[in-house]
Amino acid sequence: MMHHLFERLRPLIRSVVKHPSMVLVIAVLLSVISVRSALNLSIDTDLANLIPPSYPSSQALERLRETVGGESEASIAIQSSSFADNLRFAEALVPQILALQGAKYDEPYFQRVEFKKETEFLKDNALYFATPPELDLLESWLDDKIEQARLEASPFYFDLDEDDAEPDSVGEELSSIYNEIVSKEYPISDDSLTMVLRFFPAQASTNIQFIEDAYKDVEKAIEALEPASFNSDMKVTTAGRLLRQMIEVQTIQKDVFNSFGSGVFAVLLMVVLYFFYKSYAARAGRTFKLKILLAEILRMPVMALVIGLPLLMSLAWTFGLASLAYGQLNLMTSTLGLVLFGLGIDFGIHFYARYSEQRASGQSVLEAAESTFVSTGQAITIGALTTSLALFVLVFADFRGFSQFGFIAGSGILFALIAMLVVLPALLSLFEKARLLNMESGSTVVTKADSGSKRFPASGIVLVFSVLAVMGAFGMLPRVGFEYRFGVLEPTYHEYEARRAVEKLVHDDTRRRNPAYIVVDTPEEIPPIAAVLNASIEADTLSPTIDRVESLQDRFPMTPEAQQERLQRIAYLREMLADPFLEMDESEDMARLRRAASTDRVLQIEEVPEFLRKQFTSKTGELGNFVIIYPSVGLSDGRASIAFSEDVGTVATPDGREYHAGSTSLVAADMLKLMRREAPLMVIATFLIVLILMYANFMTLRWTALALLPLVVGILWMLLIVEFVDVKLNFYNLIVLPAVLGIGNDAGVHLVHRYREEGPGSILRVLRSTGEHVAMGSLTTMVGFAGLLLSFHPGLESIGMLAVIGIGATLAAALFFLPALIQFLEDRSE
Repeated sequence: MMHHLFERLRPLIRSVVKHPSMVLVIAVLLSVISVRSALNLSIDTDLANLIPPSYPSSQALERLRETVGGESEASIAIQSSSFADNLRFAEALVPQILALQGAKYDEPYFQRVEFKKETEFLKDNALYFATPPELDLLESWLDDKIEQARLEASPFYFDLDEDDAEPDSVGEELSSIYNEIVSKEYPISDDSLTMVLRFFPAQASTNIQFIEDAYKDVEKAIEALEPASFNSDMKVTTAGRLLRQMIEVQTIQKDVFNSFGSGVFAVLLMVVLYFFYKSYAARAGRTFKLKILLAEILRMPVMALVIGLPLLMSLAWTFGLASLAYGQLNLMTSTLGLVLFGLGIDFGIHFYARYSEQRASGQSVLEAAESTFVSTGQAITIGALTTSLALFVLVFADFRGFSQFGFIAGSGILFALIAMLVVLPALLSLFEKARLLNMESGSTVVTKADSGSKRFPASGIVLVFSVLAVMGAFGMLPRVGFEYRFGVLEPTYHEYEARRAVEKLVHDDTRRRNPAYIVVDTPEEIPPIAAVLNASIEADTLSPTIDRVESLQDRFPMTPEAQQERLQRIAYLREMLADPFLEMDESEDMARLRRAASTDRVLQIEEVPEFLRKQFTSKTGELGNFVIIYPSVGLSDGRASIAFSEDVGTVATPDGREYHAGSTSLVAADMLKLMRREAPLMVIATFLIVLILMYANFMTLRWTALALLPLVVGILWMLLIVEFVDVKLNFYNLIVLPAVLGIGNDAGVHLVHRYREEGPGSILRVLRSTGEHVAMGSLTTMVGFAGLLLSFHPGLESIGMLAVIGIGATLAAALFFLPALIQFLEDRSE
């Protein structure tokens, strides 16, 4: 079927060779249009966009962002030798920052600021703002204090552990809670010389352009105020998690471009040097001929242009299409430029090599292009279709890291195929007419392959070691690990960490890190949700993931019943504090506690300090319409994120209603669960596609199995190697497994095809001819992926590492295991 198709396409290749200028003009125009479209692409690092928008966690996070605003903040640290000067500068700066609004936006950049807190009111009424679990903890602590005081008052009391007294951990926790409620009047460091202002954005924190514009205008506002005019040694530092996101995206973009540039140069240099060596060796043999050497050196730039330009055009078409399809690249697809260059150049190697041979044998430009198109064109088309279809299987995945990678990579391979079958012949024709290339008979000598029949050496030993390696791989298979720790896969941004160090002098968010939110329509829905979550906290004693639950209703009772209950709790605590055994305790902590328990009337919402109200106020001004759930486990470990997600992701209340929590950590947990579920399915589906296409190509089980074995053996070797070199699978490099299945099958297919044509006894000749081209093609693909090894991002680096190991293992299986197996089968048939 493929043969008949290419026979019918003979008129097309003739037209291309006869009218190369027209072909190139069309190709250039398409490339210009595609580049203009591709320039609109940006890199999206938000994990929330890697799962379908229909997922409850994704919808909950989107609603959270629309209701509450961005989860991250922009910080401004002010440092000088004077607290008063810092305060004057902050008072001048805050209104200006809150009023900043970019021309492209409908609202100011920031909706609120953490600055001055009305602490005197809170010191008088702190217990009124404590949650019921916090009041329970305080009551229990006071009971213990009273009991301890009674024991110590006994004349028979003797403390045997006086020298080994344990620290009062409950007291420390209560002190921490008090400081959260009351805090300092201003966000300052212990020495009062550093002040950190936190501004919370109105836009979603994933809008990188918004973040860049906001920080640019913030810097201008700071500069306009002239900090040195407030204090000669004043230093103002911008920081915050928004800045980290911006630095992350900018650094990754720079990293991708640098890797692409160096990788493309390395791949092109490798290919050009390969053809330079082949051409010089063919023309000069083993002797040194300066004239031939100089001529070949002069041809090198033209050779690089002939092979590289069509490929760069195909990349422009690919990313132009990606811009139309998705608008953004994710972290996985951002690496595809370099990968596709390494993959696509394989087609150019095969076409250019065969065209050179045809021209050297005496054929004209038209004849050489046509015969190469019909013969080699078929082979590379079969390989490209197999690889692209295997990648297109990923499009059906829910995980967008898979689906977008599959669509863009599959499309890129098809575009590279078209470029090499159409644009490359046009360039060859044009350059030969312009005498920039001289590939006619006499300019190149073709060396004939050894026609003798020789055995593949040491086939038995190779087979034994191959089988042992496969057995070892099966034994190691259960030990192949998965890296759940997000922190290990994240790079260290030194610029951000230096700024963060200044911010940490004031803010330590240990108790408030990574909360999840449940947004509701009315405040009346909150108590049942909080009751279910608190019941879960009490019931789960083996693997608890919820630390505490907060809502405005917990901090500030809204109904008459809740208000009276809160006043009764405070009155009871006042009685406990008046216990004769505690009256003698005149410590600072007890004095603060007595003042905090002085509330004896219902407080009105208008009396609540603005900074406390705004923590529970939506962007639209609605008060108390969400629940905040704080985790008790570190969510930088994916397993902990999954456990937290299972506990709080969906909350069912007794009335039958379901609520979904939203946070980036819950989305990350869903992403991991989705990947764990889909990755095996995608690998199996890809393998089946490869199997079907191979069978359609060979039409017999025997030849299909022979061509497929190097791929299977290579994948097993890859898993064995990653265990030895301690490379773990992770949510970045899982994409490599189906990709290697789609890419790694080419070597076996080409070698079996050629062996089938040559017949028994030809395996060594096949290795010396087709094996050389196969090795070169795989090596260029490896070099393409190897560019990621230079990445500063551990996740991207792991993609390159696993791909290089995988493609290298499948190549080794094709060059060593397959010939040894064929030799073994030949020996048995004799």
